[in-house]
Amino acid sequence: MTDLYIAASSRLTCSGHNCGKAAIRDLRSIRALLFSALLCLLAGCATRPEAVLRPISAKAPNASQVNMLVVTTRQAVQDPGQLYSGERGTAISFDSIKISIPPDRSRNIGEIQWPGHSLANPEREFAVLGVRKVASERQVLDWFRGNRNSKRQAVIFVHGFNNTYADAVFRFAQLKHDAGITAAPILFTWPSRGSVFDYLYDKESANYSRRALEDLIIQAARSPDVGEITIVAHSMGTWLAMEALRGVAMRQGGVPAKVNDVILASPDIDVDVFRRQMVEMGPKLPRFTIFTSTSDKALAMSRWLSGGINRVGGTDPTPYADILKRLDITVINTNGLESKDALGHNAFADSPKIIGLLGRQLAGQSLQPKQTALANRIEGFANFAGSATRAAISLPIAVANHKTPNLPGQEASGPKSKITDGQIAY
Repeated sequence: MTDLYIAASSRLTCSGHNCGKAAIRDLRSIRALLFSALLCLLAGCATRPEAVLRPISAKAPNASQVNMLVVTTRQAVQDPGQLYSGERGTAISFDSIKISIPPDRSRNIGEIQWPGHSLANPEREFAVLGVRKVASERQVLDWFRGNRNSKRQAVIFVHGFNNTYADAVFRFAQLKHDAGITAAPILFTWPSRGSVFDYLYDKESANYSRRALEDLIIQAARSPDVGEITIVAHSMGTWLAMEALRGVAMRQGGVPAKVNDVILASPDIDVDVFRRQMVEMGPKLPRFTIFTSTSDKALAMSRWLSGGINRVGGTDPTPYADILKRLDITVINTNGLESKDALGHNAFADSPKIIGLLGRQLAGQSLQPKQTALANRIEGFANFAGSATRAAISLPIAVANHKTPNLPGQEASGPKSKITDGQIAY
């Protein structure tokens, strides 16, 4: 680490009138480099298998299947084992992917059994059974009708930083299976390079993808076939989800009523930005559930990288129950829960207790603070309600009553583009 710092510091030597600007740029680069190196040391920088999405024909007895719709702003590649890279595409692409999950006897809740080779063994590993381009709105509708439950629910999952396309697909398949989610699963995957050294690139890629996620939410809410929408987002993906909901509210005059639940796991969002996002969504907000932990090392580093500003998911949730209750926000403190992640950042998907809790929420069991019986049945939760952030105490209560502002660029209508050959120009 010392050698890394010395090497990085040597870049600060400059000359001429642009020296100050160059030094600032270099300091930012050094901070990002050190941040990535620390993450690498903590996480061990394990190499993930590549090209694992090539479909297989074999099936395992008693294996489970997840059939998801995948919407992405990533750049397509020719390799059928990879499908999409971490680079930014010029279209929004649609695919349906069927995942096989090993029999319960061969795995533990919260684990992804990665294929050891390009062709997986479905008895012991996650495997792809089929990939199909979803080429039109009619095919999207057919997919939804074939995968919806009796309540016509859809769940949209937005992954976080450092996720390849395969990471996002397998994680969502694992989460849907282990949490017992019956809603139609829709994955929105944005161009993350899947590297701890690309934090800033990933952040800009999330920014790049906001409009695409807005359009997905609007189209789902408009469909008469969809009854309810839940959005589940993790880490950097929570910023993308919140920005998209804010954008939808500005374009539509509010968040659509069908979006009734938003679950933010370890949100990597600046607390001041979060406050503005909540205000600008308007008076009719979905029900929010936020998973926080002061033991989250990834968010602690993000705070350091972001100039010392608290992240929503990394703050103490205990003191502010009353104001969050008025805003219909439930904050769940996951401190002390066992996680397979050395950074303490992925408990939402790998902790059996959190997975069970998430499944209850998605099944329609409210997790509001007054319902303490559910909280008492789950060991390890010191407090079930509280503020996601210290800044939230200054969030105006009028957010629940004020009229949506008439903001520049507000649109009354949603996206007009059609899906052509499985893509929308972007």
